[in-house]
Amino acid sequence: MTINSLTALSPIDGRYQEKSQALAPFGSEFALIKFRVVVEIEWLLHLRDKAQLPELQRIDDAIAKDIALIASDFALEDAEQIKSIERTTNHDVKAVEYFIKERLSALGHPGVTACLEFVHFGCTSEDINNLAHALMLKGALNEVILPSLTSVRDRISNLGLEHRDLSMMARTHGQPASPTTLGKEMLNVVARLDRQIAQLASQPVLGKINGAVGNFNAHAIAYPELDWPSISQQFVESLGLTWNAMTTQIEPHDYMAELFQALVRANTILIDFDRDVWAYISIGYFKQRAVAGETGSSTMPHKVNPIDFENSEGNLGIANALLSHLAEKLPISRWQRDLTDSTVIRNIGMALGYCLISYQATLRGLGKLDVNQQKINDDLDQSWEILGEAVQTVMRRHGLENPYERLKAATRGQAFDRAAYEALINDPELPETARASLAALTPDGYTGLAARLTTQYAESQD
Repeated sequence: MTINSLTALSPIDGRYQEKSQALAPFGSEFALIKFRVVVEIEWLLHLRDKAQLPELQRIDDAIAKDIALIASDFALEDAEQIKSIERTTNHDVKAVEYFIKERLSALGHPGVTACLEFVHFGCTSEDINNLAHALMLKGALNEVILPSLTSVRDRISNLGLEHRDLSMMARTHGQPASPTTLGKEMLNVVARLDRQIAQLASQPVLGKINGAVGNFNAHAIAYPELDWPSISQQFVESLGLTWNAMTTQIEPHDYMAELFQALVRANTILIDFDRDVWAYISIGYFKQRAVAGETGSSTMPHKVNPIDFENSEGNLGIANALLSHLAEKLPISRWQRDLTDSTVIRNIGMALGYCLISYQATLRGLGKLDVNQQKINDDLDQSWEILGEAVQTVMRRHGLENPYERLKAATRGQAFDRAAYEALINDPELPETARASLAALTPDGYTGLAARLTTQYAESQD
């Protein structure tokens, strides 16, 4: 069967291919092969330039530039050639090594030909793999995932700031509660996301290149006079990564677990947000703009369903399942190395793909929302009982006996309208100034410092 978007097993490469393709340069098998080539070439040149291996000094600067082109000009056809070699070697990293040696030989330079065995010098496969995966993950995070997640954060923030003064019924346990503002509820989400985004942005991405079990065994026996830890550190840092000095055969992936768990937390916040917006749409606080040509229901043409928030919620769940498994599995390896991480780590692109699809869905949903201010105001006007907190608290201040019990008797499970409220506050035990203050209070005006808190938080992030 011909493979295309309709025959792909994964929705990432099928139904959602267009939405996830921005991650292909960082999460695909092509990306893994390319970054392996990059690491191998950069290591060879590093041994020439920084370690100053005498045998590599036969390579002059002009030839070094040609060698660098093997990585910088790497194309899909090159990856296909490596896959062809792998069918014989049955070893993916060895196939990369052979490919590079073939390309070096093709340069036809005697000095290069004499140096072929310095390709992959002192390396175990994991020296190449861990750095390739680190570069892939760093690129995906910085160029795709964080910008997309930040766009969601900014869109929620803009919605909140636009409606920072719009009073809205709060609901605790699904029941009417002291009012808030729409803006404050949006900025609550923003503040939560900001913590996770900051952790993701500051997360160090680690790498190592230290041989078969992390001790530079082969390096030290071949060139005992060289400071291999320093050479290793220089190389890893030259790739824009953080050097990990203490490892077994593998970089232990703890940083990946930290990163994935931060992503899970950010995604969980968005699941919470998606569900809340879904519910606000359900009770009419938000209207959704219809999209021309779009069908809401196969049988009920009036419907505009909150499909984007549902899509986001569902895909975030899949993303979190994958990310949680990656975070729990990858740091575990028997003794100095087993191979269970090798197949699991290939799913990082899949996990990030579901994240990206979800973020885009939330953005689409937010782009269709209109605030139904009339419905929000009507709910407040019909809920004078929510001022019971204000009345009993003022009564406490002025020393009235059993204020909570008085309000409980008057409001709990009772029909309570404006007239009942006015009768309640017309208590001779309350000072006249307190009665006047309560008389001026309405449900839509009882929002505390919500608008101020919203503005202050937004300004603190500028």
